[in-house]
Amino acid sequence: MKPFLDWKHITFAHPVFFGLLLLIPFMIWWQMRSKKKDNPALRLTTLSGLDAAQAGGKAAFRPVLFILRIITLAALSIALARPQSSNTTENVDSEGIDIMLAMDVSGSMVAEDFKPNRIEAAKALALKFVDQRPTDRIGLVIFSGESFTMCPITIDHNVLKEQISQVKNGMIIDGTSIGMGLATAVDRLRFSKGKSKVIILTTDGVNNMGLIDPTTALEIAKAYKVRVYTIGIGTIGQAPMPVQTPMGVQKQMVPVEIDEPLLKKIAVETGGKYFRATNNQSFSAIYEDIDKLEKTKIDVTSYKHYAELFFPFAMIAVICLALEMLLRYTVFKSIT
Repeated sequence: MKPFLDWKHITFAHPVFFGLLLLIPFMIWWQMRSKKKDNPALRLTTLSGLDAAQAGGKAAFRPVLFILRIITLAALSIALARPQSSNTTENVDSEGIDIMLAMDVSGSMVAEDFKPNRIEAAKALALKFVDQRPTDRIGLVIFSGESFTMCPITIDHNVLKEQISQVKNGMIIDGTSIGMGLATAVDRLRFSKGKSKVIILTTDGVNNMGLIDPTTALEIAKAYKVRVYTIGIGTIGQAPMPVQTPMGVQKQMVPVEIDEPLLKKIAVETGGKYFRATNNQSFSAIYEDIDKLEKTKIDVTSYKHYAELFFPFAMIAVICLALEMLLRYTVFKSIT
């Protein structure tokens, strides 16, 4: 019964046969015209009318024959039009890209030259970027004085987005270890079988600690053919920073120091690109550029399946036709 109720997916293979329904108004007109001819203009009272009294009860149901004929024609028209229930399935083949987001969560990332601050702006754009890459596997590494994998590369973007939302300053020891952040991200892509392996590294500082220096991490990335896009985040000059003082939290202007030569070197030698984000708008444009640079090829193949629904209508037509003929030559045979 369900296919008949799902009108949205019902089509007709030969809708031209619905033209047969135009015969129904003509049949009704012809039936009414014949009825008028059967009614005599002059009626004579005779005793023979009493003999037909027994047939009078049956005569009242004689229009059933005409109704059965109408139903037969209507059902036959629908059956010949061949109603079909269609169902479409899609097979998606994609050359996926494996991407690791390496995000700086050091103390300077709470600077408010971005709205509401650098770390929240980075999180918001990371979430938007993930939504734009539905067929790619993406993971998340955070780094400060050391590095930590928040989420390995995964196609389950809901889990990834939940982890991105939980990122905040103070999760790991403070400092800036660009080498550790890069090395950890590369390690997560070592055994990747994706068409392309990409790291998007965001930082606002200069490498000042960590067990692995940035140059070593760069060589590891080159060895595993990982392309790195680096983003230096921070305004030019000084930025307002909330600082704890004896008088409470106050904002102080602090200098913005980003090791741009290092970030450029990492990007160029791995085949990536370096970007500088000085405000929310330029930061957003950078992610859009990276999204365009790293395009995923997607092939979608559609399959349409049809289920024939004409049989019940054909059966209704056959049953109604057979019932009409049976009644005409049995029950209503003696009625003239």
